[in-house]
Amino acid sequence: MNNSIGNIYRLTSFGESHGPAIGGVIDGMPAGVAIDTDELQRQLDRRRPGQSDITTPRKEADRVKLLSGIFEGVTTGTSIGFIVENSDQHSSDYDNMRHLFRPSHADYTYTAKYGLRDHRGGGRSSARETIARVVAGSLARQALAPAGITVSAYTSRIGDIAIDRPYSELDLSLTETNAVRCPDPEKAAAMTELVRTIRNEGD
Repeated sequence: MNNSIGNIYRLTSFGESHGPAIGGVIDGMPAGVAIDTDELQRQLDRRRPGQSDITTPRKEADRVKLLSGIFEGVTTGTSIGFIVENSDQHSSDYDNMRHLFRPSHADYTYTAKYGLRDHRGGGRSSARETIARVVAGSLARQALAPAGITVSAYTSRIGDIAIDRPYSELDLSLTETNAVRCPDPEKAAAMTELVRTIRNEGD
């Protein structure tokens, strides 16, 4: 896994799912961008687990702490450092994984590359690493907003259930109204049911 992504705007992330925190350093943020910390937290809340019965039930506060690069609510042009402390960890739950490789996970890849791995929750390859990407993405959106640039994303397909219309015909304001974040209510209901079914089957 790459620890750094981006060129002009660059994020270097750090941390493991069962370590003290997930965090990152952002380079390339211009000076003078007003930062709405409430909006930043809203974006983190969107990825937080435990929001519905089709996600992991863990409860994680995921409060971001901005450590540098922002003064009196405005970016200074220097590196922005941040952390999100980990909570609700149950490392012992993964003891049976110490000598097993989970299918479709990065366990084997890490062992092959480094000769060792952190078996607790996937370590560095845990989905918690996306916290750093959400923080960096939210700050980038705030930098782009004054130029009239907005970013939208939605789920278009799960399994064989797919939206069959172009995005220009969708009401994207409906994206956040369901657990799968699909702007087509009929497809969203079918996707949600599919996820429940597959989960109940243990697949």
